[in-house]
Amino acid sequence: MGQYPVVFLTFKDTRQPSFEAAYTVLKNSIAGEFGRHMYILQDERLAGKKEQYERIMLGTGSQNEYSYALKFLSECLSIHHGEKAIILIDEYDVPLEASWANQYYNDMVDFIRTLLGMALKDNPFLEFAAITGCLRISKESIFTGLNNLGVNSIRGSDYTEYFGFTPEEVTEILGFYRLESHSGVIKDWYDGYLFGNCEVYNPWSLINIVKDLCSDKNRLPEPYWANTSSNSIVRTLIDKSDDAARADLDTLIAGGTIKKIIHEDITYDEIEKNIDNIWNFLFFTGYLKKISEQADSQDNLVLGLTIPNKELFCIYRNKIQEWFKETIEQQDLSSLYTAILEGNAQTFEDELSALLLNSISFYDSQENFYHGFMTGVLAKAKGYLVKSNRESGNGRGDIFMKNVSAKGKAVVFELKAARNMQELSAKCDEALRQIEEKKYIRELEQEGYQHILKYGIAFCRKDCMVKIADSIIRE
Repeated sequence: MGQYPVVFLTFKDTRQPSFEAAYTVLKNSIAGEFGRHMYILQDERLAGKKEQYERIMLGTGSQNEYSYALKFLSECLSIHHGEKAIILIDEYDVPLEASWANQYYNDMVDFIRTLLGMALKDNPFLEFAAITGCLRISKESIFTGLNNLGVNSIRGSDYTEYFGFTPEEVTEILGFYRLESHSGVIKDWYDGYLFGNCEVYNPWSLINIVKDLCSDKNRLPEPYWANTSSNSIVRTLIDKSDDAARADLDTLIAGGTIKKIIHEDITYDEIEKNIDNIWNFLFFTGYLKKISEQADSQDNLVLGLTIPNKELFCIYRNKIQEWFKETIEQQDLSSLYTAILEGNAQTFEDELSALLLNSISFYDSQENFYHGFMTGVLAKAKGYLVKSNRESGNGRGDIFMKNVSAKGKAVVFELKAARNMQELSAKCDEALRQIEEKKYIRELEQEGYQHILKYGIAFCRKDCMVKIADSIIRE
């Protein structure tokens, strides 16, 4: 400590929508680090480098000068201090992820390759460097020719306890703040990560929930980590998923395990070449955890993967719901709405089944999933109001769909989840009886609706059955 000059940069703020915006952030960060060391400009040995140093520090240098800036700064520091410099780079892959998500990857790779390549490869003024990021530093991507890397990944055994808080540390933290009674909920939400053979909690989320509980002991947990990441990888998996990938997502969301070949040297530009590559990113960026490890017949590494905790379940669920909402908005559902209003239960069932096949089911939430699914489907019907009573739990029908005018039609939907295909018909009948016995149409009648349709809908995974009761016409 204190023996070497240190250059420190973090790329955490470079998650920007364009190369120009990201480059500006990088340039300002580099300029700030030059400003932190501006004391060295008093050294007469640096007189010939002063003008270039000041251009970089003031933000007026050329892109070429910023590309070589870290090597240049390490040289200036080494001349002044008589010791080689240490370079620390935090979150090196954030600009790569952002550039991939926003389609300026090649421009960013070119800049980062020069910036870090010059600083870390054949730099005579470098003592050593440490670089952190979610993805493994791949010599095939931005460090071509850089062979003297020591990599500590989440699969290794070195430093594993430092990726987050261990269970013992969490026990100590909760005891210090007298929050022991919350340990079970906190474990369900923020534990579950496995680095090497070490179990750890998400450190950011643990700190936040403890802070919030100190202010309000009744505070409910929330997905804090969702606000720190773009979650673009999860969204890409959902957007690009084929039937097999969608089935894997179904399995994960149901709390199950999938097995995937994992390659540690996958780069961002390869993410969409094969849907299986995305599972690599989800694992290395913390969206999945390893629960088993083996080699296949070709000596490929195969990991058993599952969702780590409730916080991650929330992220998957929210992203999938967002995706489904956008998918629904892009589809023409006029045939489905016409079938509903004309009392054509078979066509309604056919159209609904087609939508289910392209959805991702939340088997752990059963009727709640299907309720949200139906509400999203019906929300686009023009000229009709959709009212959901699931949240109130007041004994009313699941969903009402009614014309903005009481002279038009109104519809009551009661939904049931079946355990198997054989139960579908009986569950539809149960739903229709419930509408009659609990007089769900009374509210609509009181509003003046005279033409009311009643549907019982039963779901089983990605299948459904629709039955309609006789509509009630009141003169």
